[in-house]
Amino acid sequence: MIPFNRGHGPPPGPRTVLAYLIRRLFAVVVMLLVVTLTTFAIFFVIPKWAGTDPALLFVGKQADPAAIEGIREKLSLGDPVLVQFWHFVQGLFVGRDYANGTDVTHCPAPCFGYSFRTEQAVWPQLTDAMPVTLSLAAGACLLWLVGGITTGVVSALRRGTLWDRSAMTIALAGVSLPIYFTGLLSLAIFSYSLKWVNVDYKGLGDDPAMWFESLILPWITLAFLYAAMYARLTRATMLEIMGEDYIRTARAKGLRERVVIGRHAMRSTWTPVLTLLGLDLGALLGGAVLTETTYNLPGLGRLAVNAITDKDLPVILGVTLIAAIFIVIANLVVDLLYAVIDPRVRLG
Repeated sequence: MIPFNRGHGPPPGPRTVLAYLIRRLFAVVVMLLVVTLTTFAIFFVIPKWAGTDPALLFVGKQADPAAIEGIREKLSLGDPVLVQFWHFVQGLFVGRDYANGTDVTHCPAPCFGYSFRTEQAVWPQLTDAMPVTLSLAAGACLLWLVGGITTGVVSALRRGTLWDRSAMTIALAGVSLPIYFTGLLSLAIFSYSLKWVNVDYKGLGDDPAMWFESLILPWITLAFLYAAMYARLTRATMLEIMGEDYIRTARAKGLRERVVIGRHAMRSTWTPVLTLLGLDLGALLGGAVLTETTYNLPGLGRLAVNAITDKDLPVILGVTLIAAIFIVIANLVVDLLYAVIDPRVRLG
């Protein structure tokens, strides 16, 4: 639930805003701790209940008992769950030492542990994959916001016309068709057959032109799905708002239709759009799994898929926590933007 009060009155003062921010940040910290504890328990406690020893996942099933016991001691897998969780949280902020006798491995903060398969630190793998996912999410978000909202507004203003029916039919197709279908179809047509674009990913710092070209199809594919949803949402919201009393009053005052739509109707339309955007963008920043897998992009989504396939628990845990952090932050920003977009919203 969003802690806002509806109503009219003076804008919130600095103390009100500061108090609200403190409450929200405290809630964010508590939520992240709960998510971290729950995720940690899922990946390191439930496997034990199912008869799978995480130490076996690290050293392999063919390892001798001495090696398994050494890994269990080094990773503190024999400690109580809460002790293991405390070591994990502590490692996120100050780093952590993995010790087995004289064999000591230091993991600098933020320490998400070491991969069971590559024996490499998890955090560098996350930071390597993050720019790819950020690029994909940012570009697709821009496309679907511009395309989806514009289409929804025009369809609402031209309700029942050929444009409205055609746009909503395409939107229905966009919502219904899975990404791996539209993605593979786009690859087959525009990359393999027509050879218009090269989808071999290059980093922005390596080759900006190639980076842009390699992300055109993933951006369009991902944006097509979300633009369809945003178009339908915007159309439905606009149709409801255009019948409100304050819209009729604005028109009765003689305001231009452009002012009525842009200044009054769109402000209320942005509220549900921002709500959905916070959830969608936060989830995408945690890894666009299908899109990255389809186009072989080395982002968080593909990293998560590979980790799940390999049963690499520390990597899965790291991606899950990064996704949770992005979602929480995105929703915090959306809550703050409500008061800017809608004048009826007041911080409470």
